[in-house]
Amino acid sequence: MIFDAKPAIIGHRGSGTGTTALKAAAEAGGGTGPAGESAEAREVLAENTVASLLAAVDAGLSWVEIDVQRTADDELVLRHDPTGPAGTFLIEGTADESGLPRLAEVFEALPPEVAVDVDVKTILEDAVDAPARRTGALVLPALAREARRRPLLVTSFDPALLLGLRDSLPGVPLGLLTWLTFPLSHGVSAAANLGLQAVGLHTGSFGLDRGDNRIRPLEHAVEVAHQAGLEVMAWCPAAKDAARYAAGGVDALVVNDVPGVVAALS
Repeated sequence: MIFDAKPAIIGHRGSGTGTTALKAAAEAGGGTGPAGESAEAREVLAENTVASLLAAVDAGLSWVEIDVQRTADDELVLRHDPTGPAGTFLIEGTADESGLPRLAEVFEALPPEVAVDVDVKTILEDAVDAPARRTGALVLPALAREARRRPLLVTSFDPALLLGLRDSLPGVPLGLLTWLTFPLSHGVSAAANLGLQAVGLHTGSFGLDRGDNRIRPLEHAVEVAHQAGLEVMAWCPAAKDAARYAAGGVDALVVNDVPGVVAALS
């Protein structure tokens, strides 16, 4: 079992994508302020940073999600896109030049009781670089070390990377991610036939409000996934839909609106 309490709430890239505004000084009850609150009353946190991750933990989450990429000097940094803040491809510069947090630094900063979903991003150059320099080879020792001190889940859109890690990370669950409205049936069956432990499906794949009779109902799809030995993660559900996913049996919600989803499920 990957997730103890279900549905687990996982902070997407920490406290959410992009920049997330959180109250700098919590008042009674804490949390974010009303929609009309001035920007000066909030602290703006960038995604995939230590500050954003720790803010998610402070909000009560026991799981956070991060994105990992490699740089030209074979370092691992936190970034969703293949380019850095200045628009330069990360593989064309060093970790220092990127200005991004290193994976090792983030692991060190997070309390060991906090579980981490590590989304490993393969890049174009993984198709041609020497095997020892590819993203999967570089991330493997870091994951193996960290798995000895905290719960980990390793996810990726690249099934080959996951298969390459499987035999070298015994006991660490692996999950296949699928893109936006990728067909739900393909995602579940692919993850099961790859012998993985989880499948991460974007909310667009569930089609809750689209009235598309080609998509199996949420409860049915989750039940089939469970029968196949998979735990199901829903990516980016809105707070208003969180209870529907919970009622449908989804095992984890990877969310941008941390306080909103926590409140909806409390």
